[in-house]
Amino acid sequence: MAEEKRGFFGRLRERLSKTRSTVIDSVKRVFTAHGNVDDSFFDELEGVLIEADFGVDTTLDIIENMRLKARGSGVENAEDLLAVLKEDLVALLSPGDHALSWDGAGGPHVTLIAGVNGSGKTTTAGKLASHLKSRGKTVMLGAADTFRAAAVEQLTIWSERAGVPIVKHQDGADPAAVAYDAADAAQARGIDCLLLDTAGRLHTKVNIMEELKKIQRVVGKRIPGAPHEVLLVLDATTGQNGLQQARIFTEALHVTGLVLTKLDGTAKGGIVVSIQKELGVPIKLIGVGEGVDDLQPFHAREFVEALFS
Repeated sequence: MAEEKRGFFGRLRERLSKTRSTVIDSVKRVFTAHGNVDDSFFDELEGVLIEADFGVDTTLDIIENMRLKARGSGVENAEDLLAVLKEDLVALLSPGDHALSWDGAGGPHVTLIAGVNGSGKTTTAGKLASHLKSRGKTVMLGAADTFRAAAVEQLTIWSERAGVPIVKHQDGADPAAVAYDAADAAQARGIDCLLLDTAGRLHTKVNIMEELKKIQRVVGKRIPGAPHEVLLVLDATTGQNGLQQARIFTEALHVTGLVLTKLDGTAKGGIVVSIQKELGVPIKLIGVGEGVDDLQPFHAREFVEALFS
């Protein structure tokens, strides 16, 4: 397990190269270019962080905290504050329960997977199925995205690849009915983990949110306490738009955790910090590539170290 963890850290560092080579190198240059801690140093750092998608509010909080710590500790050399920034980022990314137990109380553990089309939602469901199966869990997929063309087909391919059963209806079927049938089948077969892939049509549509609420209700009627996890999948490359999407979903659903995909494809990795702080919802999984093993649990300190190393 330790070797596997080290292996992912190496991949994480490698896959974050786009963010590191643009954002983090720019941040480091601010610290090395300024000999003294003064207003010009903080102004430049503020601009770099905002440009990197840390968000205005998050950036201002970071800068104010660093000013206070610099005054309180008497630090005068700008480079000495880099460690302070790293610890502040770890602190911002740490709140909440980042763990995923996958254990239901006396029945299947149900995970509802939500997010807009193109975020990597269905792929996340498939990767999770493979991951859980490799850990000895019995897994079932529920194809409750009945509207997107080829969504059921895509999830079926993942079910075959992972070697797990899938419950699906015809295109255009009632998603809540699919979710209920999947919960019923998982309960009847003694399945450990049920993963429900849901529709991700435009997040501005009220009906999709009502549909997701209905899925939550019907699954809870069949399996008390379900869904045990509601994971919101966000595409890191969408930046602040992803944050706006997340706000709409979290207003409609009790989101328990975030999945950030495509972190290897963004040059503005500050969105990770912005999303965690603004929403107060813990990041539970991150995706840094196409492979099954490139979806891994999120650890704040590991992430920050991979960025700055």
